[in-house]
Amino acid sequence: MKKLLTLVLFLLCHTPNIHAQKQSGFEKHVQDIDTTIRTLYNVISGEKGETRNWELFKYLFHPNAKLIPTGKNLDGLTNVKFMTPDDYINTSGKWLFDNGFHENEISKKIEIFGPITHVFSTYESFRSKSDERPFMRGINSIQLLYDGNRYWIINIYWASETKENPIPNNYLK
Repeated sequence: MKKLLTLVLFLLCHTPNIHAQKQSGFEKHVQDIDTTIRTLYNVISGEKGETRNWELFKYLFHPNAKLIPTGKNLDGLTNVKFMTPDDYINTSGKWLFDNGFHENEISKKIEIFGPITHVFSTYESFRSKSDERPFMRGINSIQLLYDGNRYWIINIYWASETKENPIPNNYLK
């Protein structure tokens, strides 16, 4: 009985690695910080009518990951919305397809402690690659876990730039 319990606990603790092994071909996208972040931006980006690779998108995220946009509510107070990767696909996927969207990283600051990585990634967004000016800019606060085999996105918490909240110069270089 004790051996069975130990096996069950082992499998529960290593579920993310089992998930990773089943997604043959995606492993190269999560081997280092820069590639993981670049893949995140590339997979949500595309011209109007271009299908996104949502399987690769989901592969980037830990099974319990959250995407957390900030915004103002009707009372003008800043709040957040917590989404799973599937929630993001269901709420934003059609819009991305119908309108076109390209998000480019223009700067990043990385902090690492053991298995924890924090990336402050400044971005600009375009509807098409041919656009000369972004329609939006902001900062993604991306937390990653390195489990010894790969990087997992744990959370992406972001805010768009506004007149009242411009991006500081130290996050633009």
